[in-house]
Amino acid sequence: MRTQQRIPVGRILLTALLLGGLGKGAPVQGQSRTGTSAAPFLILGTGARGSALGHAYTAVTSGADALFWNPAGAARSYDAENRGAVFFTHTRWLAGIDYNAFGLVVPVTASGVVGLSLAQLDYGRMEVRTVELPEGTGETFGATDFVIGLSYAQPLTNTFFLGGTAKYVRQQIYDMSARTLAVDVGFVLTTGYLNGLRLAASIMNFGGEMQMRGVNTRVFVDIDPTNDGSNDALPAQLETQRWELPLSFKFGTAWPVIQTGQMRLELYADAHQPTDNGLNADAGAELRFMMGGANLDLRAGYKDLPLRNTYAHLTLGGGLDLQLGTLRFGADVAYVPFELLGHVTMLDLRLYF
Repeated sequence: MRTQQRIPVGRILLTALLLGGLGKGAPVQGQSRTGTSAAPFLILGTGARGSALGHAYTAVTSGADALFWNPAGAARSYDAENRGAVFFTHTRWLAGIDYNAFGLVVPVTASGVVGLSLAQLDYGRMEVRTVELPEGTGETFGATDFVIGLSYAQPLTNTFFLGGTAKYVRQQIYDMSARTLAVDVGFVLTTGYLNGLRLAASIMNFGGEMQMRGVNTRVFVDIDPTNDGSNDALPAQLETQRWELPLSFKFGTAWPVIQTGQMRLELYADAHQPTDNGLNADAGAELRFMMGGANLDLRAGYKDLPLRNTYAHLTLGGGLDLQLGTLRFGADVAYVPFELLGHVTMLDLRLYF
């Protein structure tokens, strides 16, 4: 039985804010950095529950999908009996793009857990077109984004959770690819105020730069074209530009407004500062009906509230989980409408053990 310890909340929040500001420096005032990072798939919402809540998920997430939002949440078990978790999500994104992710959390000590996360974005097959053959050469090519991460999380006390992830990121298009390493860190703190208000922060995608390399950057040059006797087929490599990862800092709150034996209502809010966009806010709400061994959830959210030159949008979803013996099974769905591009649907499957 762990004893409750006093946590220096002010010091924790100040440290998190300072770490979040270290990154690569603030953008020059008046100069937009939108679209200036590599691997933007890393900031897609992974999973139906977090997406239905408008991405206001930093202080909410627990179990295996926490590996994609805030690794500290992986140590927050679903209940006292189920500390391990399996998570799979499928998203049919815009333009026929498929996004699939998998997460696994396994208890390894009395309180600590290890997590494995995988995610892939598949852009599908496309025709090779050239200036001479604009209708296609008959060949096709593909493009994929991929990330794999290894995480560790544990409660330092019964109210304070800390976690981190080391991950490998890879992007590939046709014969070109780029890769790098990155880390995520985060914490969750449950306070004794307002029915157990939770505070959380995360720093995601802190790592190296990505640079495309492959056979298409290989060229043959003549270093001295004025000399008739020089070699005009010397192999060389074109230097492609390096791009930073979308470093992201989030601070979130989760407030249990109503808690009874049959119903729970929680309100969520996140402040989000990415390096490739402006400061924005996300908000969400979840209403849970508890029916013996089953829970029914209704969710709604609003994403990117203050961003200029973009469309903030409503998100909707729900979920159901059932207790079957010592296991708990769950499924979640989300519906994310975009004003001009259509809508996105997501489906999650969960297992707690």
